[in-house]
Amino acid sequence: MTAAPFITPEQKVNATCDSKNFRTFFASQPDDGIRLFYKPTQLLKKKFLNRTLQRFSNRLVSSLYSLRVLPKAKLPELNKLCQFEIVTVDTQGQIIHRRSLHRIPLLKELVNDVEIEIVAIPGGTFMMGSPKQEQGRWDRESPQHSVTIKPFYMGRYPITQKQWSAVMGNNPSHFKGVNRPVENVSWHDAVAFCQQLSELTGNDYRLPTEAQWEYACRAHTTTPFYFGPTMTPKLANYNGNQCYASEPKGLYREQTTKVGRFPPNIFGLHDMHGNVWEWCADLWHENYEDAPTENSVWEQGGVEPFRLLRGGSWKSNPDSCRSAARIRSLSEYRNNTDGFRCILHCADR
Repeated sequence: MTAAPFITPEQKVNATCDSKNFRTFFASQPDDGIRLFYKPTQLLKKKFLNRTLQRFSNRLVSSLYSLRVLPKAKLPELNKLCQFEIVTVDTQGQIIHRRSLHRIPLLKELVNDVEIEIVAIPGGTFMMGSPKQEQGRWDRESPQHSVTIKPFYMGRYPITQKQWSAVMGNNPSHFKGVNRPVENVSWHDAVAFCQQLSELTGNDYRLPTEAQWEYACRAHTTTPFYFGPTMTPKLANYNGNQCYASEPKGLYREQTTKVGRFPPNIFGLHDMHGNVWEWCADLWHENYEDAPTENSVWEQGGVEPFRLLRGGSWKSNPDSCRSAARIRSLSEYRNNTDGFRCILHCADR
């Protein structure tokens, strides 16, 4: 039987992010933010783009890679275009594709002189959970079901110790480092951080729902990892002594690492696989029976007092770092494997 052709993650996206081939056209609409369109022409001059973005920074609600319109929100400061590289690997963990992308907007919330970077996540529909043939899957990832996600904004990295300290005034982490993810925090601690950050900024910060988290992690991919059919310790921080596919064993660091050290997905999100488990807003459910088909917090029928975590950690085997992997933990439990990232909530229009 002929093998199916390998599809790279960016082929899943309806529009390219490469600003060398596309230019932007802004059309403002009263009390409705700005719609951001693009079409194949010459590159818009950087000076004009920067001036235009500055002018509309408080109302910029869409991103270069999507024709969808993000909901209106009070946005943090628009800082700059964000350039990064994404990679795709084969089952041996060898990089078979690299691509540099330009993305906007890169928003920065300033709290006590400490920045929190936020990226726009376009809305869309995806299959949540894992297919029955996926290696390392658990029954709690079933049944696979279609979920529609509204556009939202998400932290580019897990919350760091520097950011936690700026908001909460302490640092509970076991592995110290200002740019390492904060860990040893419970679900209640993470919720308290979001509430305090909201009070300090006037914006509505929350934990992501489980559906939002998986959608953001997958970033239009259907493979076990956003890198492709496997991953290696060169791409994420996890227990490299364990293998997922045909890749060789690698480094087991036995601690957290600085955020942003490894390649992001096509949405510009880093550390979605490994480093620290990330708390989500929902109550724990044993499977996806009767799960919401949109991105609301799933509380009804949940198992108190358990909340859920996604993404795996520095200590996890690769099975636990898959996009679909999910575990539960007591909401008051603290561990040096557990952290979180925030979303910026936007009210429906």
